[in-house]
Amino acid sequence: MEHRRRPQGGKKAKNPSLLERINPNAAGIDCGSETHHVAVPPERDPEPVRSFKTFTGDLHRLADWLGACGIKTVAMESTGVYWIPIFEILEARGFEVVLVNSRHIKNVPGRKTDVLDCQWIQELHSVGLLRGSFRPAAEIASLRAYLRHREKLVQSAATHTQRMQKTLVQMNLQLHNVISDITGITGMRILRDIVAGVMDPLVLAAHRDHRCRASQDDIAASLTGNYRAEHRFMLRQDLELFDTFQRQIQACDAEIESLLNTLAAKQRTPKAPTPAPRRKPRFCDNELPDDNYTSPWATATLPHF
Repeated sequence: MEHRRRPQGGKKAKNPSLLERINPNAAGIDCGSETHHVAVPPERDPEPVRSFKTFTGDLHRLADWLGACGIKTVAMESTGVYWIPIFEILEARGFEVVLVNSRHIKNVPGRKTDVLDCQWIQELHSVGLLRGSFRPAAEIASLRAYLRHREKLVQSAATHTQRMQKTLVQMNLQLHNVISDITGITGMRILRDIVAGVMDPLVLAAHRDHRCRASQDDIAASLTGNYRAEHRFMLRQDLELFDTFQRQIQACDAEIESLLNTLAAKQRTPKAPTPAPRRKPRFCDNELPDDNYTSPWATATLPHF
């Protein structure tokens, strides 16, 4: 009968993990709103688990400690937005950062109750059981942040458009039944005159743009209503807020265009020209485009990925 050879000293060999260490230089971070808990391999430091506050200076000290421990790759949970600052700092310092879905970690069986979250993340990452979520490059992430912010601005502007339309209904001004978009050229001219104190339907209908499909008589009929002072006040404030968001959208568009030009300058010139769009620009039903209309995005130089 074959006997296994016992190591010297008469003690059994201690095997911390039955799986192969695919990432021996791995660390795990449990992100929080006030404190980040970090774990490195036990043999790298006498105190392998440390806590760092979320202040910027502490995050840089965290990165320094990981570098001193010989860490090359770091895994962390995507908890709210708390992971973003430490992710960006570690990425800029040259670490491979793996962003993991928290549900993925919970679905991995075998966790012990006396193990901290950061130690469990470090253990799973070292044996290659964690799969990182998609995270684009820093410049693309910046572009995505601009676009998401722009979407919120558009939604806010749309909210005030709905409020203006509700106020018009309360005044029994059925303008939205005549023109499909009250924020078009014709609608904005009429709204600005109403908040300025003009209440004559014929004078307001004279603002009809020549491209508007509704007749001037129909517009005048829809503008006969009850011009109460409180409703005109509400309309004025919503119109001012709508204009504010429009200016914010224009400023955001300028930042997006600047970043797109920067990205395009880093790309090689394509061999074939960019194909024309499959669909023509869409316009409101009450206003048709000019013959010499040019989309503001038509002149933007887009990067090729």
